[in-house]
Amino acid sequence: MKKVILPLNLLKGKIMSHIINRLMTAILLLTVLGIGLVIFPGCKKKPQPADPTAIKQAVTAAVEQTVCPVMGGPVDKNVYTEYQGKKVYFCCTQCLDTFKADPNKYVDKLPQFKK
Repeated sequence: MKKVILPLNLLKGKIMSHIINRLMTAILLLTVLGIGLVIFPGCKKKPQPADPTAIKQAVTAAVEQTVCPVMGGPVDKNVYTEYQGKKVYFCCTQCLDTFKADPNKYVDKLPQFKK
């Protein structure tokens, strides 16, 4: 085999050309990314604090009472009482009176009081 000997200045030229090509590619990529960040900077909105009323409504909806704790039938949303700061619904006024006589007897049946 015959050895090919390149002049030193030609070899330096190829190495420098390769290095320059790599640097130009890197500069081009960084420029494109920089322009992308300017054009598409992302969300500028500041996070808003959660609305306590909306959270309370979501929690209430998640544990909505649909069954009368006394008789077990569907509730009438017009027949209710407040017990320990929470609304308790009943199917009729007689069940409301029964509940008021001994509320602790029925609390275990209410989803709004379960942990």
